[in-house]
Amino acid sequence: MLTRPPLTLPADQMRAAGGRAIELIVERMSEGALGPVLVRRSRDDLEQNWDEPIPEHGEDLVGLVERLAVDALPSGMHSDHPRCFAFVPTSGNYPAVLADALAAAFLSVPGAWLVGSGPTQLELVTLRWLRELLGLDGCFGGLFVSGGSMANLTALVAARDSMLGGDLTAARAYCSTQAHPSIARALHIAGLKREQLVVLPPDDRLRLDPARLAERIRQDSDDGGRPFLVVATIGTTGTGAVDPIEELADVCGREGLWLHADGALGAAAAATDRGRRTMAGLNRVDSLTLDPHKWLFQPYELGCVLLRRPEQLKDTFAMARHFLDSGYLAVSESNGREPNLSDYGPQQTRGLRALKLWLSLKTFGAKAFRDAIDQGITLAEHAAAFIADHPELEPASETGLGVVTFRYRPVGVAPGTDLDSVQAALARTVLHAGFAMITTTVVRGETVLRMCTINPRTSVRHVDDTLDHVVECGRAVSAHNDRWTAKARDRDGDALV
Repeated sequence: MLTRPPLTLPADQMRAAGGRAIELIVERMSEGALGPVLVRRSRDDLEQNWDEPIPEHGEDLVGLVERLAVDALPSGMHSDHPRCFAFVPTSGNYPAVLADALAAAFLSVPGAWLVGSGPTQLELVTLRWLRELLGLDGCFGGLFVSGGSMANLTALVAARDSMLGGDLTAARAYCSTQAHPSIARALHIAGLKREQLVVLPPDDRLRLDPARLAERIRQDSDDGGRPFLVVATIGTTGTGAVDPIEELADVCGREGLWLHADGALGAAAAATDRGRRTMAGLNRVDSLTLDPHKWLFQPYELGCVLLRRPEQLKDTFAMARHFLDSGYLAVSESNGREPNLSDYGPQQTRGLRALKLWLSLKTFGAKAFRDAIDQGITLAEHAAAFIADHPELEPASETGLGVVTFRYRPVGVAPGTDLDSVQAALARTVLHAGFAMITTTVVRGETVLRMCTINPRTSVRHVDDTLDHVVECGRAVSAHNDRWTAKARDRDGDALV
């Protein structure tokens, strides 16, 4: 009598569970906008349902799939909701979901060519498509990673080795206060001390100032420092500002420094004419990161690192195994024409992250992505115009790449009113109401409200409805504050002003 191998299921059970899973996925992606923008649940609540002993015996897979889709997976922020403007929302797409399932089923590993030649070829093609989509020169190459943090780490470690070798003494790297925290984290992992990252104040447009940067580089060099790296940001998470790449490239060219561009949020906008104009000089950077799981509408995780000289990645990451490998990997050695992508980054075993972008581009075409990106830019401009025209709203910074910041200012507000507290309370009120989701950030030392408009499911109506809702919540917060202030005055006389 034939017995089934361990950890396998009969075909009929796989079809039943897979069919139900697809039904749930289609329901989720078709009706996601109809549910709440945020499902808030406490740790105690979730532990009651999910903190279980390890199961000794199996259960019905269809029931388990149902349970996950109904309870655990929906708990949290729904970043594909058209009124989710918090952080950097993403929509995902159905072909990408199928791609992840296919890559998992086929155990696709684009690490060594011997192990995954087909997956490697798909990644190489997708990297080329991405390069062409952004208008980058043909010399750029790299690989897909988990996200922007890993992409930044990969690029900055290559910059360290290329520019400094093994000597980090007196090394200096530069960014503005608007750079993402992953930059500091990456340099820390790369071995630099905290004081070796020079964080400069931005210009009046919240960008890294080339003149201030050049002056500080000269000062540090005169003091015995070894400047080697400048990090520009294409779409800061706070305001969507884009650092002046062309001018920063001029500085780096004169001083012999590596220019890295963190474009996790905004680099994808180079696929459009408007976006590309904001980042002139992009082909002059030494390295670039971007997150297709943001403005290219992919499910998590999918980041990308690109270098103008991609062999510098191999110089850093392939050399390590020659010190430690005892022959285990010799059979998979690359012949050059058939690359091992594991030689270009920190991961030996790599998932086929590229497949979801490949299948999405093949299904929808590049034009659909350009149009969706352009819509995100247009929605930010529309939101900015709404804010500028509303008597109770005021812009906090110029409109960035898909990001708008603003403040609620009550009509007739008294001088000296703590508007920072008003914004924080307003954001909490919006969050608890559940109609939409926005966050706060800090601009020039003030707490402000922030909207990110890049979700292609979002329309002008969603933006307008959310801003109207923000004003309503702002009025409620102001009325509450006025009542509290009046009570305090009655209790304490005129001491509270």
